[in-house]
Amino acid sequence: MAKYRIIFDRDACIGAYACVAVAPDTWKEGDDGKAVLVKDVFDEEELEKQLDAARACPVNAIKIINLETGEEIK
Repeated sequence: MAKYRIIFDRDACIGAYACVAVAPDTWKEGDDGKAVLVKDVFDEEELEKQLDAARACPVNAIKIINLETGEEIK
């Protein structure tokens, strides 16, 4: 089963928390008004949910990388 990694540009985050709404097991609200990534590696079963979270980010601060191929999925 493929593994993926979330690359999060926290400096770009504006605190919209769309990622938290879509994937609350992966993202939390930070004390400083920015999202906090709590789990950066996941498997194929979670791919669609994590892609939805990445797509929901209004500033494109979330990227997803396939760990086997190095390909950026989103």
